[in-house]
Amino acid sequence: MKKSLSIALIIFFIPFILSAQSKFNGLDMNMGNLYRLSDAKTRSISPENFSGEKGKAGMADPADKDLPNTANATHAARDLGQGWKVNPFVRINPGETFTMAVIDGPGAIQHIWMTPTGNWRFSILRIYWDDETEPSVECPVGDFFGMGWNQYSHLVSSAVCVNPGSAFNCYWVMPFRKKCRITMENINDADAMTLYYQVDYTLTEVPSDAGYFHTQFRRSNPNETSVYTINDGIKGKGQFVGVYLAWGVNNNGWWGEGEIKFFMDGDSKFPTICGTGTEDYFCGSYNFDRGRQVYRILYTLQRTGSGDQT
Repeated sequence: MKKSLSIALIIFFIPFILSAQSKFNGLDMNMGNLYRLSDAKTRSISPENFSGEKGKAGMADPADKDLPNTANATHAARDLGQGWKVNPFVRINPGETFTMAVIDGPGAIQHIWMTPTGNWRFSILRIYWDDETEPSVECPVGDFFGMGWNQYSHLVSSAVCVNPGSAFNCYWVMPFRKKCRITMENINDADAMTLYYQVDYTLTEVPSDAGYFHTQFRRSNPNETSVYTINDGIKGKGQFVGVYLAWGVNNNGWWGEGEIKFFMDGDSKFPTICGTGTEDYFCGSYNFDRGRQVYRILYTLQRTGSGDQT
């Protein structure tokens, strides 16, 4: 029986119905509509402005160096003083959950940047929408940003970029209506982690047909079945928008030729959608047989390292 390590990250939207909006709300900005004006307000949360409030950034005071996560870079900023990178990062101790952001809506997350230290599999990112007690996003931070093997690899795509220096970037637009809460838990029982981060968001009206962003993480080590379920149990109206897969092969075969199947709305034995191969699903073909080269395009990539990733 074939044994392999499979890691799947599933990303989708689930809609929530609210009153329709008529005027431009400032979301979905692109090169084709930069001329459009709106009443939307841009805000950003980082260790230099934990609340994201207007006129409240860069206020960390070196005099507060003894308070946790208040003036962590006091020594480096000793000749500059308040207003100059006194608290650009936070430290999260073993077993601690740190609240990165709490935002009152309506609005939408438009960009998340961070550079976490330590073992990325031990840093758990969670996002809660509105009044949720269970997170809609719960995933190791490395896997969320396509780094399933806990090592830096340059990633370029429309939704996620990982740039030199292990700079994680996410461009999924994530609307919410009442509230957004983002946390990071350090489940490493030995080492603290350092986290630089920035959450860029827009305060604006959210259209009635806007869905809520959801992510699931799954891992099997080893996977001992020839039929691996990437995701199931999704109910209601929504759109499946992506999957990240890190696959470590423990035999002399390869991970392609598996047919990605979508069973939808009551399908039982046979699916509605059936692909022609795993490498085909990730927009390649024929074992990516061009000298095992890395490729990156707008919506997909493939690379090799300690395991194949797509």
